[in-house]
Amino acid sequence: MKAAILVFPGSNCDRDLKVAFEKAGADVTMVWHKDDTLPDGVDIVGVPGGFSYGDYLRCGAIAANSPICASLKAHVERGGYALGICNGFQILTETRILPGALIRNANLKYICRTVPLTVRTSDSDFTRAWNAGTELQIPIAHHDGNYQADAELLAQLEGEDRIAFTYNDNPNGSAGDVAGVLSANRRVLGMMPHPERAADEALGGSDGRAMFTHLVGGLVSA
Repeated sequence: MKAAILVFPGSNCDRDLKVAFEKAGADVTMVWHKDDTLPDGVDIVGVPGGFSYGDYLRCGAIAANSPICASLKAHVERGGYALGICNGFQILTETRILPGALIRNANLKYICRTVPLTVRTSDSDFTRAWNAGTELQIPIAHHDGNYQADAELLAQLEGEDRIAFTYNDNPNGSAGDVAGVLSANRRVLGMMPHPERAADEALGGSDGRAMFTHLVGGLVSA
């Protein structure tokens, strides 16, 4: 299985994401933001956390207009997989690949700690490692992780079973406690918590590892 990890000025979780995919058995290529094409045969694109372009303007807004994001959009439009984590989730909403928006945390403070999440659906390649209702301990590290969607969009996401994870203690004010959402075809996941930082016991926890092992294993089988 081939993965491409996008790298922007200010990305700081790109290597962590690379390691998580490689330990799960993926062949990983790092792709610079000024490149305008993805490597041939890429199955999944990882959009990492960090502070792309220094988070000037809205978080992820400048990155969403970088050359590589045109290829990212084309990739998902033809049915390719993508995983956006933290700043990557912000970029996926700014490109309109995923609905909703990420704004400043409700308490106006940067938050960095491990939080409890609930898996809301097992019906995706990203979440099939767990049963719905499973609780995970996954780190967060963000200042603008407050997911916002109006009542109509939240009802749509609920009705289509596209909310992947919810916070148990809602640290940032996200509407509906949303921590991660899926695209309509369920092949794109955006989430604020960092599963790549919980993929090895040496990092303090391994609750996120199953996402990568099952995702890579499933795509290899397919």
